[in-house]
Amino acid sequence: MAEAERIIGTPETPDEAAAPEENEEQTPRGRRRVAVLVVVAVLAYALDLVSKLIVVAELEPGNRSVELIGEWLRLDVIRNPGAAFGFGEAFTIIFTVIAAAVIVVIFRLARKLYSAPWAVALGLLLGGALGNLTDRVFRSPGVFEGAVVDFIAPKHFAVFNLADSAIVCGGILIVLLSFKGLDPDGTVHKD
Repeated sequence: MAEAERIIGTPETPDEAAAPEENEEQTPRGRRRVAVLVVVAVLAYALDLVSKLIVVAELEPGNRSVELIGEWLRLDVIRNPGAAFGFGEAFTIIFTVIAAAVIVVIFRLARKLYSAPWAVALGLLLGGALGNLTDRVFRSPGVFEGAVVDFIAPKHFAVFNLADSAIVCGGILIVLLSFKGLDPDGTVHKD
């Protein structure tokens, strides 16, 4: 039996599941996927941070609103101490802890990351979580109690920011990847 497994390439033990040349190829490929995650996260975080700095500097002092597409889309600065739609204003510290936990989970997943689409999805989540966590840590009223700056105000919808958009897009991508059966390690499963 061992001779047949050797000929067709079936490993005899779990430790031999991947040939050395495959391990050598996967390590650089895995590093490239982590690089994709980091680049996407940095871009999402930077866009969110810069947009908030501009909006706070230009719109908040006079509490002015800017119409972008008539009454359908405008920029209107609000400070949100809660979660989406302003829920949970008394739980700012809990949202801060949740955001920090999400960041830790993403860093742990990155070690086993061999899928470019998952790298993009996790990068969006990481950048968005970092953007809102930065507000919660550094904005008033105090450390770990800061209110998130929201400014994109579509008509008949909640006001949000670019970090929220990155989180939602990353979440949607994760759901789609899960439905397709693609795992972060690059394997595809059929359920």
